[in-house]
Amino acid sequence: MADVNFNAAMPRPLEVAAQAAAPLRWEIIELLFFAYRDFVGDPDHVLDQFGFGRAHHRVVHFVHRYPGLKVADLLDVLRITKQSLGRVLKQLLDEGYIVQKSGEIDRRQRLLFATTKGEALVAQMAGLQTTRIDRALKDFTPNEIAAITRFLSGMIDRDDPDKVLQVILGTDSGTKT
Repeated sequence: MADVNFNAAMPRPLEVAAQAAAPLRWEIIELLFFAYRDFVGDPDHVLDQFGFGRAHHRVVHFVHRYPGLKVADLLDVLRITKQSLGRVLKQLLDEGYIVQKSGEIDRRQRLLFATTKGEALVAQMAGLQTTRIDRALKDFTPNEIAAITRFLSGMIDRDDPDKVLQVILGTDSGTKT
């Protein structure tokens, strides 16, 4: 592997771009990186015990939160291919964390539901994440928490047509669960 040496007198391309554009928020970028790493790291330890990964976590989370979620909608939410979802979904189905049922009106629809076992796994992981969130927010006022929520919501691409995101953002006629 080649050594990379930067000449201190010569600005790097990213620095030039940052100087030309509005001030770049390096601290926020790095804080988001480390916050995400630790936020998903807590459940990662639980998932390892079952031979699961982050994809399993995301699938069982959304299936639990939105009972009857269509496989097609789950693909949109996770922004993954059928092939990527297939392996994870098969494992969660085979091991009894979720069940799949046909739609009542359209039998071709594959609707997903968390089992009691799946709900327990979600509760365990959400408990770890809730503890981390509660610890981080303990000294914040309701107005500061509202600002954080606005900031995080603002980070999400609102042009995304996915139905679950519409419910989360309150832009759907349905209610939040």
